Amino acid sequence: MSDTTPRTGKKNLTEMRRNARSLALQALYQWSVAGQSVTEIDAQFRVDNDMSNTDTQLFSELLRGVIGSSRDLDEAFRPFLDRPLDDLDPVELSVLRIGAYELKHRLQVPYRVAINESVELAKIFGATESHKYINGILDKLAQRARADEIRARRNNNG
Repeated sequence: MSDTTPRTGKKNLTEMRRNARSLALQALYQWSVAGQSVTEIDAQFRVDNDMSNTDTQLFSELLRGVIGSSRDLDEAFRPFLDRPLDDLDPVELSVLRIGAYELKHRLQVPYRVAINESVELAKIFGATESHKYINGILDKLAQRARADEIRARRNNNG
């Protein structure tokens, strides 16, 4: 079933995208700790996980896009960190990279959605208070990466 079939409503599409982000986070974590190639990880996740309720295109885009631009993404949020990049927990780092990737490269995703989805990932997979840390960093990044969108939103809301 494709994402555009009548039986796939907005809630299901949202769930499919959330599943894609969740699996992408797990795959990125694996990449960061095990050092496997993106091709190996992508193939392994497709075999080992039920992808029937997952936006597989988004999964691959996040996995490959984040890995391919990880240095650029790290530099984008590094100014907002309160510690060296190497001191970040691998889960936090992977969540930040996903959020930064969406803010910088998936402009069709509203900035508030990109931040919220990353915060939700941190709540599920991260340390107890990591979601607050993720929220603060991505909010600051959004001020730079999505300044026009944020300004337009403020102007439209009065």
